Amino acid sequence: MELRQLQYFVAVVEEANFTRAAARLRLAQPGVSAQIRQLEREVGQPLLDRTGGSVTPTEVGEAVLPYARAALAAVAGVRQTVDEFTGLLRGHVTLGLVSGAPTYEVDVASLLADFHDDHPHVDIALTEDTSERMLSGLLGGTLDLALLGLTASEPPAGVSYQVVIEAPLVAACAADDPLVAGGRRASVRLAELRDRPLISLPRGTGLRGVLESACAEAGFTPRIAFEAAAPQVLEQLAARGLGVAVVPAPLTGAAPVAGLRALPLTHPRPLGRIALAWRTEGPTSPAAGALLTRLRAALALPPGQSG
Repeated sequence: MELRQLQYFVAVVEEANFTRAAARLRLAQPGVSAQIRQLEREVGQPLLDRTGGSVTPTEVGEAVLPYARAALAAVAGVRQTVDEFTGLLRGHVTLGLVSGAPTYEVDVASLLADFHDDHPHVDIALTEDTSERMLSGLLGGTLDLALLGLTASEPPAGVSYQVVIEAPLVAACAADDPLVAGGRRASVRLAELRDRPLISLPRGTGLRGVLESACAEAGFTPRIAFEAAAPQVLEQLAARGLGVAVVPAPLTGAAPVAGLRALPLTHPRPLGRIALAWRTEGPTSPAAGALLTRLRAALALPPGQSG
């Protein structure tokens, strides 16, 4: 019985699928299947039920699973103890990034490259998803850290965060739209968008959640005509007269979209926020803890902003 066989077994159980487990392990699926079959031959019993729509542990597999996890944890503990004595940081960190995040404001690539230069034995996986699914990933342990959009003023139980970008939402539309025609207005009341086709980020994103909550407070349900993952695409659609885009106010690195006018939203005044989030009890590995410390220092809001 080999340690890697136990690792593959645990991964398949947690993913309920051989293909997803192989992707998580960064291995070919046939190799994972072959090693688990070898493990089953060695113990003399099937450990996985492959007959249903998803892979599940058999009764024997359920009994073996805690011991497999304990063995993997023990080996990880040995490696961590040795690394602490030698001052060497190693491991694997998974960082989630909200789709369409304004990377001109948060230079994630440079931050990760600098961290990798200092800790070359730490592997970093970067994945994009909606804020809703990343929160689930943090709580479920598939993500160590995440840069995500916030919907509520307080994080869900078990998650802590540090706001890194904060901007009021604006109504962006074509320059000849009646909403902004004449150029004399300074703002737009949210209720004025009640019957307008809106352009927004998809459901599950922090910005979409903020928009829906603000519209509910204003007494209506938003009529979403178009969705896109990147705020700049929303602005481009709005500039062509396809609706009113609800996006964060332009930030310092954003390139302006030709033919677009944007006015702050009021009554209420919705606020878009992107935050660095992590499990409240802290990362599960020294490598993730070190990256969290680095990111928190690098992504602190400028003086005068809340968060």
